[in-house]
Amino acid sequence: MTTRIEHDLLGDRKLPQDTWYGIQTQRAVENFKITGVPISHFPELVRALAMVKAAAAKANRDVGVIEPKKAEAIIQACDDIAGGALHDQFVVDLIQGGAGTSTNMNANEVIANLALTQMGHQKGEYQYLHPNDDVNRSQSTNDAYPTATCVSLQFAAEPLVVAIENLKTALHNKGAEFADVVKMGRTQLQDAVPMTLGQEFEGFAVNLGEDIDRIHEACRLLCEVNLGGTAIGTGINTHPQYQALAVRYLAEISGKPIVPASNLVEASSDMGAFVFLSGMLKRFAIKLGKICNDLRLLSSGPRTGLGEISLPPMQPGSSIMPGKVNPVIPEAVNQTVYQVIASDLAVTLAAEAGQLQLNAMEPMIVYNLLNSMRMLCEACSMLQTRCIEGIQVNREQCARHVDNSIGIITALVPHIGYANASRIASAALHSGSTVRELVLAEGLLSEGQLDRLLSPQAMLAPHLEP
Repeated sequence: MTTRIEHDLLGDRKLPQDTWYGIQTQRAVENFKITGVPISHFPELVRALAMVKAAAAKANRDVGVIEPKKAEAIIQACDDIAGGALHDQFVVDLIQGGAGTSTNMNANEVIANLALTQMGHQKGEYQYLHPNDDVNRSQSTNDAYPTATCVSLQFAAEPLVVAIENLKTALHNKGAEFADVVKMGRTQLQDAVPMTLGQEFEGFAVNLGEDIDRIHEACRLLCEVNLGGTAIGTGINTHPQYQALAVRYLAEISGKPIVPASNLVEASSDMGAFVFLSGMLKRFAIKLGKICNDLRLLSSGPRTGLGEISLPPMQPGSSIMPGKVNPVIPEAVNQTVYQVIASDLAVTLAAEAGQLQLNAMEPMIVYNLLNSMRMLCEACSMLQTRCIEGIQVNREQCARHVDNSIGIITALVPHIGYANASRIASAALHSGSTVRELVLAEGLLSEGQLDRLLSPQAMLAPHLEP
């Protein structure tokens, strides 16, 4: 295997000639073996890093601090990477020391070597185009990395929002399909009053749909970046016109409404937008988990539980109990929810750990946010296609629960009084008789009155007349 020698602050190292990254990336690979998840696991982050570097090169070219030939080579290399080239060369573990420096240098070195080959040189011939002096010109990890993070999270939000929309539509469709199925509502796992299964599923759809706007709101906060602030937000080593140009170019390249932060010193250490996004992901995850809890309860049985709905069977449920089928899809979603909640705590602690002009824990924030968004996206798609769309209603079971419920007595309270209703409910509970049978036996209401008062039209919506 042919090798090349590269040099940095700590000395010389041999690298395989076929690697596109350089010596600082190699050291980071050796140092950080935490998650086993490299940068390339999240293509949106690789794309965003390339876009930031391209925007910087264009701005540096325009203000005259980098030769046009070098700038064009950098821009072309960035365009290739943003289009999918060499993603496997982004090899550093997502969690790393150095506040993201290893990720930034991984990008700088791959871009530099790709640009060098396009200029007719060999990898590692940095005298012609250097990872730090040229690719990283007018930048620091402390502005390039968080800016790329903000862009990558907006990219990651796009498929997540689509997945939520699709899941919402599937729930809404089930709401329409089950609109005529009367069932018992329950509070605190006890019989409450009747509703339709359609109302229950439509409630699920509305509940999740609300968070689409919240995710968009979080993405708007991510549009404010500190690019141009360099090390701590003062803009050291940049041309006075660089920041405005770099941010404008990044907005054009990314297609996102990127704007410069109003105070770069504040923006260089502030993790508020990440905390807000993490909180929104947790909020959505909690809602999603509650729905899956409900699906598991409603489908429990099939003979000795609620059994009001049947989830589509996905796989055998036991190695010892023949015929058992478990609600594996909602269970997997619930576990995703727990992980997202845990990730939110990690993001919260990491954001609080910032010191003075920088937060060195940002790599963990990036890892947890991107991972949560990907997991939620996959969980929503799985729940939609492998569970919700195949749910069937057990109409007879729903009807039996309503007929046998004591909760329907609530509909009679305005007509027989609370005391009578309480007495009838207690008698029904202890005797096994139905509410209807006991009310008729005592002559409190006629059969016609009961038919009207216990009809779906009367019990499922406001109807009381003076």
